Amino acid sequence: MAQSLGFLNPNSVAIVGASKDPTKRGFRAIQTLLKEKFAGAIFPINPKETEILGLPCHPDLDSVPHEIDLALICTPARTLPAMVKACGEKGVKGAVVLAGGFSEACDEGARLEQEMISTAHQFGVRLVGPNTSGMFNTHKACNLVGFSDLEPGSIGILSQSGNMALSLVTEGQINGHMGFSTYVGVGNEADLQFHEYLDYFGDDEKTKVVIAYVEGLKNGHAFLESARRVCRIKPVVLYKSGRTEIGQSAAKSHTGALAGSYGVARGALQQAGVTVVSQSDQILSVAEALALLPAPPSKRIAILADGGGHATIAADALTELGMSLPRLTQQTRERLSAILPPAAALANPVDVAGGTDSNPEVFADCAEAILSDPNVDALLIVGLFGGYAIRFSETLGPIETHTASRLGGMVERFGKPIILQSLYAPMRTESLVTLRAAGVPVHESVERAVHCLVSLAEYGAARRRIAAEKPGDKAAASAAATSIVETARSEGRSSLLEHEAQALLKAYNIAVPQSVLACSPEDLAQASEQLGEVPLAMKVVSRDILHKSDAGAVKLNVVGETEMKQAYSTIIENSLAYRANADIKGVLISPMARRGGVEIIIGVTRDPQFGPIMMFGLGGIFVEVLKDVVFRSLPLTPSDAEEMLGEIKAKAILGGVRGAPPVDRKAIIDLMLRISAVCLAHPEIVELDLNPILAFSDGYTLVDARMILG
Repeated sequence: MAQSLGFLNPNSVAIVGASKDPTKRGFRAIQTLLKEKFAGAIFPINPKETEILGLPCHPDLDSVPHEIDLALICTPARTLPAMVKACGEKGVKGAVVLAGGFSEACDEGARLEQEMISTAHQFGVRLVGPNTSGMFNTHKACNLVGFSDLEPGSIGILSQSGNMALSLVTEGQINGHMGFSTYVGVGNEADLQFHEYLDYFGDDEKTKVVIAYVEGLKNGHAFLESARRVCRIKPVVLYKSGRTEIGQSAAKSHTGALAGSYGVARGALQQAGVTVVSQSDQILSVAEALALLPAPPSKRIAILADGGGHATIAADALTELGMSLPRLTQQTRERLSAILPPAAALANPVDVAGGTDSNPEVFADCAEAILSDPNVDALLIVGLFGGYAIRFSETLGPIETHTASRLGGMVERFGKPIILQSLYAPMRTESLVTLRAAGVPVHESVERAVHCLVSLAEYGAARRRIAAEKPGDKAAASAAATSIVETARSEGRSSLLEHEAQALLKAYNIAVPQSVLACSPEDLAQASEQLGEVPLAMKVVSRDILHKSDAGAVKLNVVGETEMKQAYSTIIENSLAYRANADIKGVLISPMARRGGVEIIIGVTRDPQFGPIMMFGLGGIFVEVLKDVVFRSLPLTPSDAEEMLGEIKAKAILGGVRGAPPVDRKAIIDLMLRISAVCLAHPEIVELDLNPILAFSDGYTLVDARMILG
C-alpha cells in the first residue's frame, strides 16, 4: 500500500493551472520549487502561456514529452473531474488537489467530489485532498505548500489543518534544531486516507517519528491497524481535536469528517501504540524526544537537581503521571556522597546542595553515577544548568560546555534517555546549544520536560505490549445465542429482553444469576419453589421499558409468595402507567445479589470511526454523571483489559479501601475478554451494557444486562 505513494518522493512535478500572477498558487509553487532548487523536472501547464519563470509552459499534460510523477492541481473544483482524467491518461500516479468546495461545503460539492473520485479510480490516479494545503518533501526540495525556509529532518507531519502544520514548522524554525521530512495535508480524505499515509511514513527511511493532527478519521479501524504496525518500529505522536461538542461541530464543518467521541478515540489510539498529546504546544517537543532518545525499558526515573524547588515540582509531576522514582542503590549513594557536599540529598531526587556552584562538571559526575544504577532507566536534570556562567561566574562557561558534551555522550553510552530542564533555556547559552546538538532535549518548563520523559516511557511500554500480542482466533457464534437473536428479529424487536440477554451470555460460559420469568401471577408459586425462601429481586421484562427503575418497575428484597404477588401487581401497574401500550412479557425474578462489592460497568458500542469499542469503569446509577470510564477497541487482549482496570480515576477502589478486600481482577478480566468474544461473534449486537456488575474478592455478580440489535 505504501509503495503506491511513491509520488510523494517525486522526480518530476506538473503544475496544472500555472500562472504568471504572483498572487496565484500556480505561480508561487513554481517560484518555490526554483528557489529551493528542486532537483527534478518542473512542468508548468497552462494553454494561455508559453513560458513562466523561465520554464516552457505546456498547454496540457498530454503535450509534456516526459513522464510526470506528481501533479499539483491549482484549478477550481468544477474542473477537477476533467483534470484527473487528463492525469490518468498521461500516466500521472498522484495528484495534489488544492481546491475546496467539495463535500466539506455542500451537497453539490459532495456530488462533484464523488465524480472526481470515480474518475481517479477509473484511471488509477491517487489523490491528496481535496481541500488541502499541499505537501512537501524536504529531502527532495519538493515544496508544494509554500512554507519558507524548510529545514530537512526526520519528523513527518500528517495534518487536517494547514495552519497547524505551519505552526509546527514555525516552532521548529524558532527553536533552531528541528527539521522535517515530509508533510501531507490530508484534506477531505476523499481518496487517500490517514492510514495509507501512515503506512508510507512507516516505510520512509527519512522519517523517524510521525506527527498527526486529526479532527476525524474516515476509516478509524484501518488507522488503528496501520498505527499498530508503524508503532512497532517508530513513534506516532497524535493530537486529536474535537474533544467537546462545539469542537466536534467545528471539525465537521472544516473537513466533512466525523470527529466522534474523544474518550473513545484516545483509548483506541493509545491501545494501538499511538502517543496522544492533549496540548497542542506539546506536540513538537514530544516528537523531538521520541526522535532523539531511546525509549526506556521501564518507568523508573531519577531526578538530578541543583535546587529543592525544581526537584519537588519534577517529583510531583512524574509521580502524578504514573512514573516511579526508585531508591538508588547503596553503591550509587556512596559514589554520590564522595562527589557532593554533606548537605546533599542522596535519595531520589538527588539535590546537589550547592555542590555544582563552583564546578558544574560535577553534574556529569553525578549523572554518570546515577545512570550506572541498575534501578534507573532514565534521567531528568532540572534547575540552573546552562546558566552557571551567568548566575555565578563567566569563567564557568567553558567548564559548563565541556560538561554538556559529557552529558550528551552518556545517552548512547548507557542507552538511557536524558532530558534537561533549565530556566536559562530561552537564552540558548553555548552549553545548552552543545547539549542539544549532542541529542539531549532542553526545555524551560519542568512540566514539559516531564511530559516528554513520560511519553518516552509510555511509548516503550506500548511497543513492548504490541510486540508481545498474538492475534487470537475469532470465537464461532454459538448456535443457541444465534437462535436468541433470530427470535428477537422475527418479533420485530431491536433489543433482547433481559432473560434473553442472560441466556446469550450463558451460551458463552459467562456466569449469570439464577432467574425465573413469571409471565402471569400463576407462575409465582413455581418461581417461589424454584428460588426458595430468600430475598428476591423482581423487575419488568418489556421491549418498551429499558430503564426499569425510572418506571417504578423494580422491587427488591421481596420474600415469600404473598409479597411476590403484591410486587408483581405493582410492577405491572407502574409499567403500564409509565407506558400505556408497553409490550410486557412478564416479570423476571432472581435472588438478591449479596451485599457489598464494587459496582462496575462493562459496555460495548459500535463507534462510527473505530468499530466495536469496549467501555469499563465505575458503574451503577452515577456512571453517566461521574463518567469515570475508559475505552479500548475490540478484539481485547489480556493486557488491554489490565490497563483498563488501572486507568480509571477510581482505580484505588478496585484495590480495596477502608478495610474492603480488593476485587477479583482476574475474574473481571476474564469477563471482559469473554464479552469481547461475544460481540465479535455477533456483530448484530450494536450496544451491550452490563450495569451494574458487583465485583467481589472472589468473583462477580451480573445485576442487569441490556443488548441492542442493529
